[in-house]
Amino acid sequence: MRLFDKDIDADLLSPLTLAFTGDAVFSLYIREMLVCSANRPVGQLHKLSVQWVKASAQAKGMKAVLPMLTEKETEVFKRGRNAHTSHTPKNQSGCDYHYATGFESLVGYLYLKGENERLSLLLNEVIKHFGDDEVEKKP
Repeated sequence: MRLFDKDIDADLLSPLTLAFTGDAVFSLYIREMLVCSANRPVGQLHKLSVQWVKASAQAKGMKAVLPMLTEKETEVFKRGRNAHTSHTPKNQSGCDYHYATGFESLVGYLYLKGENERLSLLLNEVIKHFGDDEVEKKP
């Protein structure tokens, strides 16, 4: 469900614009998941969410769902992965950062296309591929 009701052709947007949107969508998804799993102090929620939205975690999740992608989704991911960003954050590998950018591009693309079921399916699959040693998971 898009909140802003205006038609947009996501195919015409740059991969970094898609990633900008996808970053926010994934962050909201993770925040909702954490809030729904247990009532926690806000500081703890923030600390947990950072574990999920960091580049290395997104890269690992993206690698897990790559075989599930359609041809178009793979194309969107690759455009995002190969996009020239202005920087690489400290404490992140370049490879992870590029995979994370591709992941965020895909999330942004599916969100803007209104493909909510597909987006949900892929994000739920990403969540399954995090080890208990990486993030705290509660049912």
